[in-house]
Amino acid sequence: MKLYETQELKIYNSIKGEKEVFKPINAGLVGMYVCGPTVYNKVHLGNCRTFISFDLVFRYLKHLGYKVRYVRNITDAGHLENDAEEGEDRIAKKARLEELEPMEIVQKYTIDFHDILNLFNNTPPSIEPTATGHIVEQIEAIKKIIDNGLAYEANGNVYFDVLKYHESNHYGILSGRKIEDLIANTRTLAGQEEKKNPQDFALWKRAEPQHIMRWPSPWGVGFPGWHLECTVMSSKYLGESFDIHGGGMDLKFPHHECEIAQGKAANGKDPVNYWMHANMLTLNGKKMAKSTGNNILPRELFTGDNPNLSKAFAPSVARFFMLQANYRSILDFSDEALQASEKGFYRLMDAYQSLAFLEAKTESTFDVKAWKQSCYDAMNDDFNSPVLIAQLFEVVKFINGVKAEKETVTEADRDLIEVTLSDFIFDVLGLEEVEEANDASSEKIDSLVSILIKVRNKARADKDFFTADIVRDQLLEMGIELKDGKDGTAYSMKS
Repeated sequence: MKLYETQELKIYNSIKGEKEVFKPINAGLVGMYVCGPTVYNKVHLGNCRTFISFDLVFRYLKHLGYKVRYVRNITDAGHLENDAEEGEDRIAKKARLEELEPMEIVQKYTIDFHDILNLFNNTPPSIEPTATGHIVEQIEAIKKIIDNGLAYEANGNVYFDVLKYHESNHYGILSGRKIEDLIANTRTLAGQEEKKNPQDFALWKRAEPQHIMRWPSPWGVGFPGWHLECTVMSSKYLGESFDIHGGGMDLKFPHHECEIAQGKAANGKDPVNYWMHANMLTLNGKKMAKSTGNNILPRELFTGDNPNLSKAFAPSVARFFMLQANYRSILDFSDEALQASEKGFYRLMDAYQSLAFLEAKTESTFDVKAWKQSCYDAMNDDFNSPVLIAQLFEVVKFINGVKAEKETVTEADRDLIEVTLSDFIFDVLGLEEVEEANDASSEKIDSLVSILIKVRNKARADKDFFTADIVRDQLLEMGIELKDGKDGTAYSMKS
């Protein structure tokens, strides 16, 4: 018997606005699609949170015994600046700025994306298709939508007819937006006079002479619309209707709303049964933004080389921190919160590692089977990782109680705790063991570097710049960079 036959999983379905019991279309099989990155820059920490959230979903579904096909795309064409209908392709613009070919940009930032997610211990998806690899399929989908009377060609562009679609369907079913409000709030933009209605969105765009990324089509040389690629690739690999579609909250409108419309217009079916949306990440209570300096890149998190951080944090600690909030909640990053999370992470790992050394008695003072089910209950409640982590710390308290000889445990219960902790810590949460010595030694390193900074400051005060430079250069060779500022000298560890 598979675990999913004994556990009732509920998922918060964004399109219904409530939790529903999960029932896959095909028993024992799950099809899941998650919108991947547009690979024109280094992956943002907020994006990492989204992908970690859906990695948790992927891991738990597999843990329950489902055979999961997880598809996550790479957007390498058709995504214009500011998610607009006009303007420059994000990848083409980056290629121009870096004086590279667009596919060099795609390769460069796809590798960066994979490297970062590997450090976070994310499981690769089952299939990772690209937009440029599915141009033919996108053209065929456009033909179907035109044939069904829900799209039209205008001057080499093809637009989806939103009002025509809305006559017999519901445009706004996912986002809750009303078509009347969309019409009332629409601004007239230059270059859009060829549309029947301002709400209509592009399925195919005519390529201007300066546009680098271009393909032939029945409507002329151009490129596909951003929304179309996900409809095409999800239906190709998962079917015209599939189980779960995920992405960031910011994609709910217009991207996911357009996906629903396209899928139904092309195939006459609702494309997705369960829509899931991960919430945003903030830093020190404010929106992350490069322009204000209120921003952390993932690698800076791992090296500590960021003014918002006092030290480096292991990728597994950062992952543990992210999973301490439900994926639907806003999560605020701060140095203090990360440090507190790090202490909890090491407490959890220390308890797990000490299990093998617990002395077995003839009876247990802890109901291990009830505790194990409480872990499943947490995950069955819309993948509630913070409640799961709280349950894990219940057994941490018990383990520490056994070590202090205040509690007792049988050999069978000790083994069950060990297996259950291993399942949830490593298989489900996707955490990795990190040597606690790294944390302890960091205090020693901090003390030693502080002494050397004092030696260097004394040398500088005595105008002994030769000694001061030797201290700085030798530390740099060891991967420790000194930074002189108005508040004194600080240091950072280089990877």
